[in-house]
Amino acid sequence: MPVTEFGKKLTATPTPIPGLVVWDLPVHGDTRGWFKENWQREKMTAAGLPDFGPVQNNISFNDAAGTTRGIHAEPWDKWVSVATGRIFGAWVDLREGPTFGTVFTTELDPSKAIFVPRGVGNSYQTLEPDTAYTYLVNDHWSPTAEYTFLNLADETAAIDWPIPLDTVEISPKDLAHPRLADVTPMAPRKTLVLGANGQLGRALHALWGDQPHIEYATRTDLDLTRPDLPTARRWRDYDTIVNAAAHTAVDTAETPHGRTDAWAVNVTAVAALARIATAHGITLVHISSDYVYDGTSDRPYTETDPVNPLGVYGQTKAAGDAIVTTVPRHYILRTSWVIGDGHNFVRTMASLAQRGINPRVVDDQTGRLTFTPTLAAAITHLLTTRPAVGIYHTTSGGPAMTWFDVARTIFELSGADPSRVMPTSTRDYDARETRQIAPRPPHAILGCEKLAATGFTADPIPASQWLALSNSDRP
Repeated sequence: MPVTEFGKKLTATPTPIPGLVVWDLPVHGDTRGWFKENWQREKMTAAGLPDFGPVQNNISFNDAAGTTRGIHAEPWDKWVSVATGRIFGAWVDLREGPTFGTVFTTELDPSKAIFVPRGVGNSYQTLEPDTAYTYLVNDHWSPTAEYTFLNLADETAAIDWPIPLDTVEISPKDLAHPRLADVTPMAPRKTLVLGANGQLGRALHALWGDQPHIEYATRTDLDLTRPDLPTARRWRDYDTIVNAAAHTAVDTAETPHGRTDAWAVNVTAVAALARIATAHGITLVHISSDYVYDGTSDRPYTETDPVNPLGVYGQTKAAGDAIVTTVPRHYILRTSWVIGDGHNFVRTMASLAQRGINPRVVDDQTGRLTFTPTLAAAITHLLTTRPAVGIYHTTSGGPAMTWFDVARTIFELSGADPSRVMPTSTRDYDARETRQIAPRPPHAILGCEKLAATGFTADPIPASQWLALSNSDRP
């Protein structure tokens, strides 16, 4: 009978199945027995194990050698090991994708463990009597969860079981599982886009389309201020939440009622999302704003510059950002002067040009336009490459401009005389307004070098495309 190997170093060995990793565990023993740390979060995550957040520990005790169980793929991750005895383990990738059907087998004794990602079919055969098979999982069993199964004797997988299947005990359920050709692959965890009818939400819909695992929600579909938000979805089924929803009525936020609404949507609801994302291991993508800065810098702002918002909207965005940074998996895209399919400055100027109205536009606020296809592409890049979590400044490329420069460009593109646009200072503009006007950061140029270092560079958007991009990027 094999003896557990003592003195191994904690070591990870990848397998042909993406995410399925075999681990050697340090086991310390003598003639009296042995001891091991079967799960040690700090050491194992430092060595590269995903911080998968187990919530339950199960043990399956098997009296006889040859007990065979599986092949089961569940919608959660597993950390599998053996407390006593020895098993032959077989794993089959049952997830959608190019590695569907890939098989990996190995033996496990108490000195080995394996991390099994969601959707990978798990099975084993005991090689010794009195084998205790243990596994940690990061979700509780649910009758509504999605499961996928494969027959132990599937000819395509062709698992070389050490003890022939016709001589061992297998449950009737396991005997009835389908062959690989009839298996429905497990879909990836879902992505939820909030604020689906907003400018960014529409751009994401145009880029990502109607894939089955992507959901688009408006406030009517999912009100983030509702008290039952934590139970409004089976959140463990989600991998990513893109929070493209926000209270963006900057001037209205300065009014008593608007201030309440801005804090409710931009802070209280964000706190609820942060709790959900943290509890369920979800990546939270959050959109921030140049309004968190006071605009007094004589250089482009970097992600490490201190925030100092001038108005209520900026204060709520800064507060929301601080909350999101507490989520273990998060990306905050801080952007400026967003233009997309919806109400925006470019569309407003084009309308004024067509209607013969000659506007006065401020010429002392400087920034850079961000077109929503750029923002959507940056989100896709971060979720695909998964660089370090944190804040990433994100704008479209090109030189900084004033709103006056932008307005004149739009008039020219609209076939109107750009000289009809008259310059004015922010102070004079605000003085003529009868409604409440929020303070704007006068210098709102964001440095995007950190995002560029991850491999994403936003090219300048030619002015000839501005009008089209401000009117429709719907799929």
